[in-house]
Amino acid sequence: MINRLLPIGSVVLVSDMKKKLMIVGFCQKGGHDPNAVWDYTGVLFPEGYYDSENMFLFNNDQISQIYALGYQDEEQIKFIEKAEQILDEIKNE
Repeated sequence: MINRLLPIGSVVLVSDMKKKLMIVGFCQKGGHDPNAVWDYTGVLFPEGYYDSENMFLFNNDQISQIYALGYQDEEQIKFIEKAEQILDEIKNE
């Protein structure tokens, strides 16, 4: 199980999908439950974004395999730490 958020650009396989997803965002609200908050927003890989109807919301615990990690630097690490804090606060309300 993954215990930290992965960086933008990471390519993963979500357990119930056959296609890989590339992470393009964090902390997204909505989907089939409008009150749910999801760890990630993803797009199909290698296709990328082509419309809002083909965005996927998923959580760390749904990731079954990591194929590539996105770019990481000091700025990204600080951002991930803040995003994790916000997600924890939202999910524990």
